[in-house]
Amino acid sequence: MTNLAKRIIEFVQRPGYMPMKPKSLAKKLGITKKKLAKFEAALEEAKLSGEIRFSDGGRIQPKAPRGSHLGIVHRIKSGDAFIILREPKPIGLTEDIFVERNDLKDAQNGDEVFVKLLQRRRSRGQRCGYVVEVVERATNVFVGTYLEEDESGWVQIDGKDYPDPIWVGDPGAKGVKEGDKVVIEMLRFPTIGQNGEGVLTKVLGARGEPGVDTQMIIHEFGIPDEFPEEVLNEARLEAENFNENDLTDREDLSGTTVVTIDPKTARDFDDAISLKKIEKGHWLLGVHIADVSHFVQPGTQLDREAETRGTSVYLPTKVIPMLPEIISNGLASLQEGRTRFTMSAFIEFSAEGIPIETRFSRSAIKVTQRFAYEEVMPIIKAKPSEPIEGVSAEIRELLNNMHELAMILRKRRFAKGSLELDMPEVRLSLDADGKVTGAFEAEHDESHEIIEEFMLAANIAVAVRLNDEGIGFLRRAHADPAEAKLKAFSEFVTILGFELEKYQSKKHLQALLRSVRGTPQEQAVNYAMLRSLKQAEYSPMEVGHYALAEDQYCHFTSPIRRYPDLHIHRLVSSLVCDNVTYRGASAEDLIRLGHHCSTTERRAERAERELTKMKLLTYFEERVGEKITAVITGVERFGFFCRGIEIPAEGLVHISNIPASESYEFDRQAMALVGRRTGDMIRLGDKVIVEIASVDVDRRELNFKLLTHTASKPPAKKGASKSRPSTTKKDSKKPNSKQGKPRNQKSSTRKKKPAQKRRKKR
Repeated sequence: MTNLAKRIIEFVQRPGYMPMKPKSLAKKLGITKKKLAKFEAALEEAKLSGEIRFSDGGRIQPKAPRGSHLGIVHRIKSGDAFIILREPKPIGLTEDIFVERNDLKDAQNGDEVFVKLLQRRRSRGQRCGYVVEVVERATNVFVGTYLEEDESGWVQIDGKDYPDPIWVGDPGAKGVKEGDKVVIEMLRFPTIGQNGEGVLTKVLGARGEPGVDTQMIIHEFGIPDEFPEEVLNEARLEAENFNENDLTDREDLSGTTVVTIDPKTARDFDDAISLKKIEKGHWLLGVHIADVSHFVQPGTQLDREAETRGTSVYLPTKVIPMLPEIISNGLASLQEGRTRFTMSAFIEFSAEGIPIETRFSRSAIKVTQRFAYEEVMPIIKAKPSEPIEGVSAEIRELLNNMHELAMILRKRRFAKGSLELDMPEVRLSLDADGKVTGAFEAEHDESHEIIEEFMLAANIAVAVRLNDEGIGFLRRAHADPAEAKLKAFSEFVTILGFELEKYQSKKHLQALLRSVRGTPQEQAVNYAMLRSLKQAEYSPMEVGHYALAEDQYCHFTSPIRRYPDLHIHRLVSSLVCDNVTYRGASAEDLIRLGHHCSTTERRAERAERELTKMKLLTYFEERVGEKITAVITGVERFGFFCRGIEIPAEGLVHISNIPASESYEFDRQAMALVGRRTGDMIRLGDKVIVEIASVDVDRRELNFKLLTHTASKPPAKKGASKSRPSTTKKDSKKPNSKQGKPRNQKSSTRKKKPAQKRRKKR
């Protein structure tokens, strides 16, 4: 081993080391630019030795201490936690490790930690452990409500992870006022018996002011918002140099009839379609994707910023693009009537929808007509003799052909074993200030399916070609689910009264999903199915795509908003040009990039869900006492969750908010609350009428009170247990023992008094 590799290992393994990116480590070690190549080689050598590792975020970490295991902290309401072990898990240790709050040190939810096992086990045999060291923090930045007490400033962090406020020093910093929403950076995380300490970095304003909730989510999830000036300058330079008439080395398709179909509010159009029938009854499908790689060259400021962001973020009130708008909404966007550079995939299908031949091209198109999804099906369903204003006969024929081919491809896909979960997205209706006026589930009709099938076909075609060429690339991987999880899912749906004879059979899973469609249990079954599957991710590993039933699959069709697609475009471009301008990334770099892009994708999804939830909570906050009709979506020992029908928000009916005329016990096998006296069941899919009991936007809580419920009794199951469900006890609470800071608060504007003791939960 080289001396430099030894230096790296010694530095990373020393006490107090905090994981950092390679560039930062190089600076710490005094590596000059001339020695960067040697540093990278030494870093790889140290990694191969097993003495260091890279986190999902690309930071360098030490190897696990002897006898310890690496995992992610998942804290629960009691303050205790489960440690979800990293793969590959140790032999014989497949379950999560339970850690009491006293053994967590200062580890917080989402942190990566080293954990060691204890001799004791929980009542059901689950292993217990203790945190040895926090390896990497999930975040150091938090959003909360500012308050003052005893001539000090405090911040109550939003959510449920921090029951006690964080001390932020002298009051009034940055002009903050009590009740303002603020951003803090944690300097010292709280532990048992010790306050947390932070520094106030930004004042967002009073909760409820227009735009404050959006800024809260942006800071809470660490989403890059404004572009650095040097990135904007590069984008402006690309605009100055762009000449749409210079079609050198491009296939001119500007005379081809091409359409786009997108959401009504879309501004960045990155895919367009052409289609024609050819000899032998075959189809020639053209999928034309914005050629972002023409404007974003590897290694530029634009490229580094796009990679850092990983994806565009679509919040209910704001789009945070991966690329500056001069590119995403301008140069690269496939606008109607404008010549735009594209990467085209031409796929020939037989009359039965079997792919025959594929070719790729660097091209230029001019979109003939743009459509919103809502406009397409009325045109397709219209009688041939019925004239449609603004739509030519040629375009009508194109749309009808697109519908015909898409349905053929869709039928073949499901025959092959593809699965489709009906998971409707919640969309908000907002006023000019961003306040919710209503909510609805987004419609997904055949117009969406047309584009969906063509995008899938292009993604598959590209992945097959790159794989055949032996090129390493980022796949969209979806590994097969664990058998134990599918078995548990089978048992769950059987309890609900549905049949799933062979849970490992795609055909039987498809039949189940069809059978629940339109039933009250549909949402519960779809969510349970989703939880039984692994998450799709970006990876160079050839593991296939389980849900799509495809061996080769990647993302090629959205380079304006997804960095992995831009990576794929560069590889396809190098194939088309038959040159070695872009050699691609090493296997190690692909693994790192895959982890990073998977992380940014999930961050964007969580941020969108959280802001949607916040806005719905704010909507309900003004409607406490009102009645709504809802469907039960989950049953737990402490009560049940239900989702509104007219306004699709989910809340909790605690066991204490169920009328006292009956006493209920939790039956885990039946996933139901069972009346002791009557045997009536409160179970998944039941409709209920509930009253909005309380709303806490800061803690992200919505609580209902049950008013009426039509009890259901499930069909008898062979071998079903006849034993009574076990009763449960409420969590006991003990008074706090720590002095010197305010109590956890419900209202951020009321004057607070310091807590006399720390609250302790078991």
